[in-house]
Amino acid sequence: MKTLRIAVSFLLVLLATAATAESDSQKSFAALKTLAGSWTGKGSQGQPVQVSYRVTSGGSALMSEIQGEKEDMVSMFHPDGDRLLMTHYCEAGNQPRMVGAVSPDGKTITFNFLDATNLTAAQPGHMGHLVVTLVDANHHTEAWEFTNNDGSKMHEVFDLQRKN
Repeated sequence: MKTLRIAVSFLLVLLATAATAESDSQKSFAALKTLAGSWTGKGSQGQPVQVSYRVTSGGSALMSEIQGEKEDMVSMFHPDGDRLLMTHYCEAGNQPRMVGAVSPDGKTITFNFLDATNLTAAQPGHMGHLVVTLVDANHHTEAWEFTNNDGSKMHEVFDLQRKN
């Protein structure tokens, strides 16, 4: 009987530990939320870039705003069960959704195209890939990939430093 009690106690501890363990999507989202604040840096061609991140909706979403020359672009990040999703509200007029996956070291979150709303053949294309690399608390990079309608790709990398 004592052996049974010990075994049951051990199982309960294991179940409690599994129930409280963070999923990869929760870890990724927590890491992204550390970006809250204002960032400045340069794009691939040396052009100045301003990006701001804000935790919103009771901590359940993260908003990123890239301040552009013509138009600002907004991306919303949020967990969805065991997935981390991102919706990018693009200057092209569509809204691609991407699913994120964290690297084993937790420093890189890669988003891949899932689907899109308002995507038409009349538009030039859509964002299809994003890699966010957390270098340290005050430095991160964003590597964006735009898929043209002909299948070709355009790449842009932002190297960003936290504003003081």
